[in-house]
Amino acid sequence: MHQRKLSGSRKISGNSRAENMMRTFRTYAAKPERAPIAKIISVIVSLFCLYLGFRLLAGPVAVSNFGAGAGLRLSEGSKYSNRIDYSQEYDVCTVGAGLSGVIFAERYANVLGKKALVLDVRDHVGGNCYDYYDAETGILMNKYGAHLFHTNSEKAWRYLNMHKNAPKWERWDHEVRGWVKGKLVPIPANINTVNRLFNNSIQSEEEMKAWLAKVQIPCPKSGCQNAEQMAKSRVGMELYEAIFHEYTIKQWAKEPSELDALVTARIPLRTNFDNRYFGDRYQALPSKGYTAWFDALLDNVLIDTVLGVNYFDHKQHLDRVCKKVIYTGPIDRFFADKGLGKLEYRSIDFVEERYFNVGGYMQPMSVVNYPGKEVGFTRIVEYKHMLYQKSPHTILVKEFSKSTGDPYYPVPNEKNQLLYDQYKQLAEEAEESGELDVHFVGRLANYKYFNMDATIENALNMFYEIAGKPEMKDMPGLFGKQAKQSNQAYQDSISDSFSVASKPRGNKKH
Repeated sequence: MHQRKLSGSRKISGNSRAENMMRTFRTYAAKPERAPIAKIISVIVSLFCLYLGFRLLAGPVAVSNFGAGAGLRLSEGSKYSNRIDYSQEYDVCTVGAGLSGVIFAERYANVLGKKALVLDVRDHVGGNCYDYYDAETGILMNKYGAHLFHTNSEKAWRYLNMHKNAPKWERWDHEVRGWVKGKLVPIPANINTVNRLFNNSIQSEEEMKAWLAKVQIPCPKSGCQNAEQMAKSRVGMELYEAIFHEYTIKQWAKEPSELDALVTARIPLRTNFDNRYFGDRYQALPSKGYTAWFDALLDNVLIDTVLGVNYFDHKQHLDRVCKKVIYTGPIDRFFADKGLGKLEYRSIDFVEERYFNVGGYMQPMSVVNYPGKEVGFTRIVEYKHMLYQKSPHTILVKEFSKSTGDPYYPVPNEKNQLLYDQYKQLAEEAEESGELDVHFVGRLANYKYFNMDATIENALNMFYEIAGKPEMKDMPGLFGKQAKQSNQAYQDSISDSFSVASKPRGNKKH
């Protein structure tokens, strides 16, 4: 077993570069008669240019400044660079190559026929969805934690599946187990969880609801003021202590009483025997990985993708050549010069354990949570489970929550909310001033946790408004007047996905 801790590129069109090479060839061919040696050199150069032209038609050029392979090289399937072409002007520049940024670039190119630049400080596309095939085991795994797509939104699901040459999405009903009191139990809590932990014999939804009604602790009349009160109002003291309390401390480094009630309000609870983690209509994973899906969206001659480049190092120039900026990074970084201070985020350390020639799996599910304080990690992920991958080896990834590193989760409390409100005001002033046509999109720019489907919906809706409500023929009936009914149905489905028993008891207004 091996253990280790894991703590710019422009897209170049093969066709356009081939045309340049052919023009070079024709130029050489048109030169006057030369001396024999010069003529031989001319012919060699011409043939080489012709070879490059046809070679580039077959595959795009990749530019890399990373490691020993720095410089211009030909590479099948690679289409990004880490150099900004200062001669170009763009209708839109998206700062961030995650969901929000890539969606804006894709829509600008495919709907409006306009030129887009995608920038990211990381050396890959996909944001936190990025995945890769591990070189030693061949296992497809996420670099930044497991990402499981689920939604009731027809708009998000349609967008996910409509792109040519993108990998198909395969049904995946995600299940999670928790190691609680020496037992593996389904997470979120359901009838099976309660029966195993407390030696109960609940047999129906009615009995489960009755059990919850007995143990739930109502919030004050003023409503649930924090995550502890919210959790107890939903599951009672015993389940709160068994599953929620210590896990929340490990995840956030704060007592639940110090966190906003939304932290535990968004955790699902079941009153039936359904062991799945999500109850949404659509649940899926991309058959060839998220990165392949992002690659397909960016595969457009109107989109340049530059990686490994910090937007703020080039901001002065980009402000001149970008007609519009879609900023998806941390909002406090954009306004760092205002001196307001940093917003608080939680990050994750990933520690891998590699097991060779084990044949099967090391744990019963892809994800096992560890709510207790007996271990420092919050969960272990075994990616080999996902889409039933074949490999004689496997990898376990332990996740440790921490306060420094890449920003993953905004910390929802009053202090951060008040600070964010100040940044939000600056963002609104920047959007309205006209000095720079900038818009703040996505979870980091809005200091808000979004699931993937909500991120897609938010980006699509903002594009629709910012771009002047264009007709999207590839998504008929999902925007404008026709979309109101669809959006309402989506909101209703979200409400319906929570059981009656999961809603806080006490004041009827809540």
